[in-house]
Amino acid sequence: MADIGQRKRDHLELCATGDVGFRGTTTLLECVKLVHDALPELHLDDVDLSVTVLGKRLRAPILIAAMTGGTAEAAEVNRALASLAEARGYAFGVGSQRAMHRAQETSWTYAVRDLAPTCLLLGNVGMVQARELSTEALRALAGGIGADALCVHLNPAMELVQPGGDRDFRGGAELFRRVVGELGLPVVAKETGNGIGPRTARALRAAGVRHLDVSGAGGTSWVGVETLRAEGGARRLGEALWDWGVPTAVAVHLAAREGFETVFATGGVGTGLDVARALSLGAHAGGIARPLLKAFRAGGRDEAERYLDGVEQELRALLLLTGSRSVEALRRAPRVLTGELRDWLGQLSNPAEG
Repeated sequence: MADIGQRKRDHLELCATGDVGFRGTTTLLECVKLVHDALPELHLDDVDLSVTVLGKRLRAPILIAAMTGGTAEAAEVNRALASLAEARGYAFGVGSQRAMHRAQETSWTYAVRDLAPTCLLLGNVGMVQARELSTEALRALAGGIGADALCVHLNPAMELVQPGGDRDFRGGAELFRRVVGELGLPVVAKETGNGIGPRTARALRAAGVRHLDVSGAGGTSWVGVETLRAEGGARRLGEALWDWGVPTAVAVHLAAREGFETVFATGGVGTGLDVARALSLGAHAGGIARPLLKAFRAGGRDEAERYLDGVEQELRALLLLTGSRSVEALRRAPRVLTGELRDWLGQLSNPAEG
């Protein structure tokens, strides 16, 4: 348990202060060009950012994405940011509940329902760990924090670099078929910074998954985070794989093409423009993690509030400037795909490819 606790502390510190972004790979959201409407026939107050996601109404299409859990420092972050999510009408996700499963005394570090009684709350467990647990045990993990849905995260690249990480990634499709059919809660398949490609998207759909968090390449490199913790051959492998993954914009487009009911666009999403571009590609909400953590660490709740105010202000302005009264209208608004994003999608245009 001590090893998990130290890893969680390392993760928080590196994400808040370290240079752990992708080095050359970007989200490719910059390749999404929204089309300006100089005659929008809207008052700014008419713009409606609200959406319904996983059966709950959000005041804006924003998820404060999974970051942490398992330590006292993690509890402070979870509780502060969950209370922000409640106040602002966002969704909120906790970090991996592996520590909670292994040591029940850490459950309090994930407990946020008292501060966020109505927000859309996402639990979180790794695919490899979930594979070894009964459906009842998984239901208890989700129920233990009052989660509305359970994210099952996929992180093979990160694990290959992580000291003592997992090496056996078999049985994932079978696991998803089981939990989707038996859990009694929505199941969200979630990557951890390397994105979802076409083959994975099709396999998840075939397993019955209807909700996806793409967590694409271009934001925080969790391979990079683990590289900074690794030594020897693992560190060399991490350096080689630092920029590995499917960019966020590509993953969102592919997920929308496959018809997932819910698509969270996480991975390098940090501005209202990022959220708007992701929505235009077919996402239902944008997930923000490291930029918000950095704001919180820099200036507490007040600085986090100012940061989120800016995100919403940008997003509201972009809806107006595209003539979109609602998020759904933005998802149908004209946009142009350019550069490397167009190249990716052009070469993955055949569903049989990838």
